[in-house]
Amino acid sequence: MSRKSWLALAFILLILAAGFLGGLVVSGRMSLTSPSVAAPEDQARPTATPGAPLAGLPDLSAVAERAVRASVNISSTQQVPVDPFFRMFFGGDLEMPQTSLGSGVLVSGDGYILTNSHVVQSPQAEIKVTLSDDREFDATVVGVDPWTDLAVLKIAVQNASPLPWGDSSALKIAEWVLAVGNPFSFNQTVTAGIVSAVNRHDPQLATYNDFIQTDAAINPGNSGGALVNARGELIGINTLIYSQTGGYQGVGFAIPANLAREIMEQLKTNREIVRGSIGELELRTLSAPVAARLGTTQGVFINQMYRNQPAFQAGLQPGDVITRLNDQPIKDESQLRRLIAGTPVNSTVRVEVVRDGARRTFEVRVIRMPPPRRRM
Repeated sequence: MSRKSWLALAFILLILAAGFLGGLVVSGRMSLTSPSVAAPEDQARPTATPGAPLAGLPDLSAVAERAVRASVNISSTQQVPVDPFFRMFFGGDLEMPQTSLGSGVLVSGDGYILTNSHVVQSPQAEIKVTLSDDREFDATVVGVDPWTDLAVLKIAVQNASPLPWGDSSALKIAEWVLAVGNPFSFNQTVTAGIVSAVNRHDPQLATYNDFIQTDAAINPGNSGGALVNARGELIGINTLIYSQTGGYQGVGFAIPANLAREIMEQLKTNREIVRGSIGELELRTLSAPVAARLGTTQGVFINQMYRNQPAFQAGLQPGDVITRLNDQPIKDESQLRRLIAGTPVNSTVRVEVVRDGARRTFEVRVIRMPPPRRRM
């Protein structure tokens, strides 16, 4: 065979060998990359015990079950005047029923219930309470305190399943909590979250409360329900949300249990809460730069006041900056109002102000705080 024939045969054999190797690669019998070894199934997927909590997360199911047993649904109905437009046609003092729905929590075995005053609406309202086992009771209004938005009810039940009290002053930020209530009339709903902030107070929230802020979902109907810690203790009464839509946005507020318990005991004893006042003042907390320009480090600015009330009669004027009350430094408006509210009626308080860069002190008589204007 000639040399040219051998070269042609070698070229044909080379082509056939290349085709054979390519077939192995395509069929999967040969890999051009490093081999990978699959881990055994029990190593690839960690096993978990059914019903056990994930690592790092608490199992709150027993706490939720206990909280649900102590949760109640509240229906309040009162008669309110009809719109004046309809009176033009029908005449007389026409009234129509107005119903409010909300939540509450059993705090004693003999039927005492804590809720919000805006859920009760009025001490004269007709109140129906439904327990978690669907038993319904007529409730008696023991007392309401609109300033803290708390109310106490009593139903004729024995051996109820109340929640134990917790110490709200011991709460820590990021502590797990449950909110229990009846949002949108979905009875005994439980939502979970954390404590977002403590001692939260702001004029847009309320005047006399240091709220617990939580991101546990709170919606209309949750008002008056329990905020519960991971030990199953009552540490707050859910009362409001901050929302631009009217629904849950992760910013809810609860009245601390320590305050709620104190108000409840006073309402059970006296049927009302008596607070002090030095008159209706329009106040503004000063920022540090503004306070410095006015000659102080901090304080509360009097923007407006009434002439016929104790503060003006004692010598205070619009434009004064209140810096101390009975030798206690004043940091903000909420603190000042709480201190005055806790002062006995008919006593006097010593108010230090800065006026035109000079410090002055006035003795102001404390009168009984009038009831708040009714919410519409």
